[in-house]
Amino acid sequence: MQPAPSLSPDESNPELPPKSPLGAAIDELIQPFRDLFRVNTGLSLGTFVPYFVDGLSYLGMLTLLGTYLAQNVALGDVWAGLLTGFLTGGITFAMFLLGSTSDRWGVRRSLIWSMVVLLAGRTLMAVAETAGLAPGLWNGLMLTNLVAMVIIIIGYGAFQPATYAAVKELSSAKAAPMSYAMLYALQNLGAFVSGLLSPRIRAATKSALPPNGITGVFWFYAVITLIGLVFMVRYLPRKARPVDTEQELVARALSDAKQAVVAHESKKTRLVTWLKEHPLFDAKFSFFIFVLIPVQTLFAHQWLTMPQYIERAFRPWPWVSENFETFSNLNPLLVFLLTPLLAAATAKRNVYSMMILGTAVMGMPTVLLAFGPSPSALVAFMLICSLGESLWQPRFLQYAAEIAPPGKTGLYMGVAQLPWFLTKLLTSLYSGWFLSQYCPLQGSLRTGTMWFYYWLIVLVSPLGLILGRSWVERSLSSKVIASSEDSPAPGNVIDFSNDA
Repeated sequence: MQPAPSLSPDESNPELPPKSPLGAAIDELIQPFRDLFRVNTGLSLGTFVPYFVDGLSYLGMLTLLGTYLAQNVALGDVWAGLLTGFLTGGITFAMFLLGSTSDRWGVRRSLIWSMVVLLAGRTLMAVAETAGLAPGLWNGLMLTNLVAMVIIIIGYGAFQPATYAAVKELSSAKAAPMSYAMLYALQNLGAFVSGLLSPRIRAATKSALPPNGITGVFWFYAVITLIGLVFMVRYLPRKARPVDTEQELVARALSDAKQAVVAHESKKTRLVTWLKEHPLFDAKFSFFIFVLIPVQTLFAHQWLTMPQYIERAFRPWPWVSENFETFSNLNPLLVFLLTPLLAAATAKRNVYSMMILGTAVMGMPTVLLAFGPSPSALVAFMLICSLGESLWQPRFLQYAAEIAPPGKTGLYMGVAQLPWFLTKLLTSLYSGWFLSQYCPLQGSLRTGTMWFYYWLIVLVSPLGLILGRSWVERSLSSKVIASSEDSPAPGNVIDFSNDA
């Protein structure tokens, strides 16, 4: 017998005063964990558990990848940064190519096969050094890791879109927002847990898998990927998707009719129409999304720079240096805790103003690292940076969704992710050079200079938003500002900043 759903005090007794914004935000923070135990096993055990396992494995591996490629594969910092950018950028690109796999194969089949591919890639990466392949540029160890990365890129191209399709298919309309929020929560928690486990696994396997035990961590991630696969096979339902509702049938009929009209148009007419209506051909929208690239470089530095920086610059503080994964992954936990609280506290604020404030708060503490290594400065940087990210990142997605014309929300949201793809590639082109010059594995360190340059780059975003405000807002945001000032606190917003 199903237990009756619990009611909040406001629902069970309407005479009670409404909760404060802080209390409502705290409820919003913990509610997904309560609801996790109420959804069906296909969603909780067949989807959520493997997604948590994958977040732990992928983001944990990403934290170690730069160090592994630079030291174990003997590629140096420059090539390590380039290959890390190849992996992360390739995953984003692969999602465009393979995102529709679940539409053709079905959710269960596409999820299982994508996890099998991810397991193969992670296992190959763990096997490579264990097998004693020769390190160095274009030698066996590098080439094997390149093949492993390509396999992982292919697997991820289908895995993440299929996971969101699984949530849509397996959750009710009422539970869907909670389910999507749970994916975001589990990904962030997976990254944080990897930061706790990774140093201990490295220490335990260092003697068996020299020089640093990173391959031992890779083996651990391959094993838990297998566990996630077992959960998928066991708990993902085999039955077909439920019969479409009347609204879905009507929507499908309208879509078919629209496609029939488009099919009769000439290719030239379709191309001209597509160009005229594409978001990138709106100069103000393009400026708005691309001006955020400089501040988004801080996201990429979380795996391209921060792990190596903490491990090398904080050797006078071994409790920091030897646990560089833990300190590198403080951000996901902080963002997870702060986002719903700040979303409730700033719900009625002007969206564009919050973008300026958030990017400024996120970028300014970078200057703290310009004064040289300090554990207190590092923690302050992480905290303030996470605070700024929590202020602007959900508002960016809200802005992109709300300015989209009717029927083009998906297109605008997809285009809004293009700068993130470019950020990962562009940052990887110079991050390795900066490490080799200012934070080398051996030699004198000048990390303050490196972070000062990064601070100057990051400041371009808030300054650009300030300078372009009147131009952008005049045509784009009057509708958004009006709606945001009258709307209640937003619910959980999926944050793509931790996406591969």
